Amino acid sequence: MSMPPTKLLIFGSAKAGTPLMLAAPSVAIDLPLKVLVRQDGDGQTWVSFNSPEYLRQRHGFPAELVQNIAAVEVLAAAAAE
Repeated sequence: MSMPPTKLLIFGSAKAGTPLMLAAPSVAIDLPLKVLVRQDGDGQTWVSFNSPEYLRQRHGFPAELVQNIAAVEVLAAAAAE
């Protein structure tokens, strides 16, 4: 089978993730963080990731811990360049 170019970037750190998992253990299902970079059949590149705010709402950890995973947005923007 043939598939357009696709990369999955996986990253994280215990220093950032452990406080999240202590506050909301279910967040472990979404850690480490992932950014999907793919090209569709027309050659357009797409960057996908779960935003920190979405993860906060999904798992219910305190808003002050969003900063622990905010770098995903910066990394996704860099991957899109």
